[in-house]
Amino acid sequence: MGVFVFLPLVLPLTAWPVARLAEQRLHPRTATRLLAAVAGVSAVCSTLCLGLLMIVGTAQLPGNPLPDSWSDPDVRAALPYDEIAGRAAIPALLAVLVSCGAAAWRRTRVRRRVVAALGGLPPRSVAVLPDRTPYAYALPGGPGRGRGHGPGRVVVSTGMLAGLASADRRALFAHERAHLAGRHHRHLLTVHLAARANPFLRPLRTAVSYTAERWADEEAAAEVGSRRSVARAIGRAALLAPPAPAAGLPALTGAGPVPRRVEALMRPAPAGRAWPPVGTAVGLAAWGAACGATVSALSSANSAVTLFLVLRGVASPV
Repeated sequence: MGVFVFLPLVLPLTAWPVARLAEQRLHPRTATRLLAAVAGVSAVCSTLCLGLLMIVGTAQLPGNPLPDSWSDPDVRAALPYDEIAGRAAIPALLAVLVSCGAAAWRRTRVRRRVVAALGGLPPRSVAVLPDRTPYAYALPGGPGRGRGHGPGRVVVSTGMLAGLASADRRALFAHERAHLAGRHHRHLLTVHLAARANPFLRPLRTAVSYTAERWADEEAAAEVGSRRSVARAIGRAALLAPPAPAAGLPALTGAGPVPRRVEALMRPAPAGRAWPPVGTAVGLAAWGAACGATVSALSSANSAVTLFLVLRGVASPV
């Protein structure tokens, strides 16, 4: 495996430049998809390499359940600094699994609580809850039929509707429908779990939380036909709503500094370019992040194949 097994653990650092530049210079749709893809690939690769390191480390422990041949010197020789790296990977991988599991469980619990609150309402695309607390968010649908499933619903409280004018309500619904249509919850979940798997990916989580909201802002502005109306709705809703009405669910007043989003809507719509020009700073950063993710994938694949061949060789010596 050599040093290749360590590369996916640190290569997410190559995505830091694009995380900031993408917020400012890429179309929000492109930025969200690019950053989520890089984060997902990098997290999977780094977790896989931690698993490979853990195999070598666990094989060194007395009384381990692994085959005796896995502690062969040839296996340990495939990993630099095998004693330190192998044993350190055991608690590190366990921490990753516990952290990601806790995040997924918390998201599931929030969704179930929201679905339970909607149980007595008609199965319409917009669910209005009789609640004085102002909030609005997009509840993603699920496979199959039944309560809480389907294409998704916009959930809004009577408190939020009472504080908004008619034009603001239209912008609010357009924003939340954009979250559902773009399946932004998938991008947000990807970067959230990726940041739990590798702390170096946290800047990407922050960036995607913002660009996903900007993506919905732009879609809402196109539907409403007025960027100023959407900006006004965001500002008014932010003054009314609590910080996080439903954790993990896309919302009009969700992640992303509201003043920056309003300022962006006061400017002309960004160009919907699929990929930034190579000669620009954001283009170079995007290619750097893409290359880092590619090298991570190749390094983790090389390490996995190498370890498999070494283990196979010691298990059945000629």
